[in-house]
Amino acid sequence: MEEKGKPIEKMTVKELRVVAKELGAEGVSGMKKDELLAFIRKAKGLPEERPKKVVRKKTKRVWSVKELKEKIKSIKAKRAEALQKGDRRMATIYKRQINRLKKRTRKAAQLALESQG
Repeated sequence: MEEKGKPIEKMTVKELRVVAKELGAEGVSGMKKDELLAFIRKAKGLPEERPKKVVRKKTKRVWSVKELKEKIKSIKAKRAEALQKGDRRMATIYKRQINRLKKRTRKAAQLALESQG
């Protein structure tokens, strides 16, 4: 049932169940895709799949309220400069950055209150 040129990783669970039944597997209806793939690889003598690369998420730096407010001041200065030059696009970008930082400032303040109280 395996289609020409279609790797087993790209096959649907239904197609994998048919292939596994042809290879003599029992209880294929209860198997999950990774189990079916492992069985078919073992039965056909195919090499094991290489593990996928693990993508590590960067941890966000925890800023204090004071640091966030300083950052907001510097971006406000950049925004004022952009408005003076007539660069509305950059002014809009800076405005969004300021709004995001204000939101983070409120969250940081709330966390500080909760940790004290």
